Amino acid sequence: GGQPAWLPRLSRTTMADTTVALVGTNTMADLFASEGARDTPYRIDNLRVEYTPIQSRLPVGFWRSVGHSFNAFFMEGFIDELARAAGRDPYQLRRQMLPAGSRELRVLDAVARMSQWGAPSPPGFARGIARHTAFGTEVAEVVEAGVVDGRIRVSRVWCAADCGLVVNPDIAASQMESAIVFGLSAAVDQEITLEGGVVQQGNFDTFPALRMHECPEIRVELADSREPPTGVGEPGLPPVAPALASALHAATGVRLRRLPLQRAWNERDRSGARAARP
Repeated sequence: GGQPAWLPRLSRTTMADTTVALVGTNTMADLFASEGARDTPYRIDNLRVEYTPIQSRLPVGFWRSVGHSFNAFFMEGFIDELARAAGRDPYQLRRQMLPAGSRELRVLDAVARMSQWGAPSPPGFARGIARHTAFGTEVAEVVEAGVVDGRIRVSRVWCAADCGLVVNPDIAASQMESAIVFGLSAAVDQEITLEGGVVQQGNFDTFPALRMHECPEIRVELADSREPPTGVGEPGLPPVAPALASALHAATGVRLRRLPLQRAWNERDRSGARAARP
């Protein structure tokens, strides 16, 4: 993507293959590794982002939202932990760290208003909040979740997004909804494991997607913007996992720092690295 249309197809393919080879041999930095972290809008006086490339013979491909997925989980999870450690409301701390008058702040305020942030949740449930910019689109989400009979349950998700000029609101909202379901599936259950170098998951019976009876109520609000249209297919995914982890921490007092969260919850008493109490 991003290559001129007038280039012959062979030239575009060769350029793409060359770029992949340069990244794979560490000749060129892998920008996907740090996207969503190196360009954070949070006002942090001193910021340095580094990563350590790891070579693997296991072939990998792009996943929905690419590097934004895991970087949002790390960044937003840590912001939430900072808020808890300081005794601050996680929504208010983010407001303080975002530039005044910014679209990031407007979207964050929108999701707080939609969800009536601060309102009580049902017994055993609580809310978590997260935001992230990906592919030019700002998205903020609030997740309401708890643990019922040992199983993570998500009851409601609120999503506010600024994706510029909205051409088809139904399609844009549907993309946000599907990204939320996709992201929740990965956050709660999905995992690839290897035995003898062979992937053990072969279909959706061993790589489960969220079933209809587990899907939460989802509300999406799109900003009224006249800016050029930006992405809608992937930006709805990155905030959902950290918002869910934060909701579970608020509901249970247990901080889960490893995905998938259901496995981390099941193993919380056996490994402090997988789940930590405050």
